[in-house]
Amino acid sequence: MSLRRRSLMGLAASAAASALVLSACGGDDGGESADGNVTVEWWHIGTAEPNKSLYADWAKEYETANPGVKIKITEMENEAFKSKMTTQLAAGDLPDIFSTWGGGVLAQQVEAGLVKDLSEPAADTINTMTEAALSAYQIDGKTYGLPIDAGMVGFWYNKALFAEAGIEAPPATWTEFLDAVQKLKDADITPIALAGKEKWPGHFYWTYLAMRMGGLQMLQDAAESNDFTAEGFVQAGEKLQELADLEPFQEGFMGADYSTPDGQAALVGSGKAAMELMGQWAPSVEKDAGGGIGEDLAFFPFPEVEGGVGSGTEVLGGGNGFAVAEDAPDEAVDFLAFISEREQQAAFAESGAGLPVLQDSVDLVQDANLKVVAETVATSTGFQLYLDQAYAPAVGGQVNDSVAELLGGTATPEQVTEAITATAQAEG
Repeated sequence: MSLRRRSLMGLAASAAASALVLSACGGDDGGESADGNVTVEWWHIGTAEPNKSLYADWAKEYETANPGVKIKITEMENEAFKSKMTTQLAAGDLPDIFSTWGGGVLAQQVEAGLVKDLSEPAADTINTMTEAALSAYQIDGKTYGLPIDAGMVGFWYNKALFAEAGIEAPPATWTEFLDAVQKLKDADITPIALAGKEKWPGHFYWTYLAMRMGGLQMLQDAAESNDFTAEGFVQAGEKLQELADLEPFQEGFMGADYSTPDGQAALVGSGKAAMELMGQWAPSVEKDAGGGIGEDLAFFPFPEVEGGVGSGTEVLGGGNGFAVAEDAPDEAVDFLAFISEREQQAAFAESGAGLPVLQDSVDLVQDANLKVVAETVATSTGFQLYLDQAYAPAVGGQVNDSVAELLGGTATPEQVTEAITATAQAEG
């Protein structure tokens, strides 16, 4: 049993059957040992290169500079991490440092009294970061996580396959996009790779279409009213159904994972599919899972949608960050400050792992595609955090589930909005 004990003020219903836990034992490996040495447990989702090696190197560098401190790393694939964190939250036992995307999931952990307020202990580091990168980790004026990268979701595509299909330029409108999909199919090329089994990649399409049809204000209003039946949400489902009717995804996409050797990223990374809608981490995962397509890889933003009130310069995105457990040792905060320094951010950007979060750091981005992403975010007129992170976990989960049903042909656009609304109002 750990020397530390964690108190729990409250627990969200989606994470546990019990609403109140008085205390729980921490993990066996964290905290200060009898000889005065400190072990910091760090759980992250950087299973692909270059993140995997980069994170390990940072841990070793910190240990070398701080004798007596051990950074104990546990790395998990995205979905396994989410599942494990739900269990840990229910037990009131979070690792010292853990991956987070901020938003509603982090807010739930904060409400449970399990996450440290970093506003004061990490103030110097926070002051070096951009407001856009920090926003997902700030709740009621306080900062509960530090970003490691930030960016947006867009289409990563194979220029050679586009050229083979006679597509001369990336599509700028939804009509042009559907036309490009058809041209790829006519050329016997799989247009889009999608990890239907994991569901979250599919929700990017519905969210972007909702943004384009109804605008960001509609999404913000829904978050307040718990009502997702506005016309723009229904229209988003109708537009997505238009795409699904073209059968643009690889065979068996509903059973496909994201980062496995036969998953979404690998299909694009091996040149077997023409594009995927994914965040700024896509190139590194494509390379790790499928080998990568080198200079044939390029990026274009989600297109404008004719008839919508949303702007084509509004982006969906977010990034990866880390939060600290309430009773973690001081060294956990110090380690996050260390990996947030410009030297580490420069190495992060140079490796292609992601985009830096420091102010005036676009110059650190060397990769041509990632620079496009960084500049697109910098010139965007609106920003929306991924819905499965922006909203409460149960609501975000319902978005993913309902959109997957729409893509699988078992739910209508109206049923999608009704199911999400019912969950939001039940949580509400």
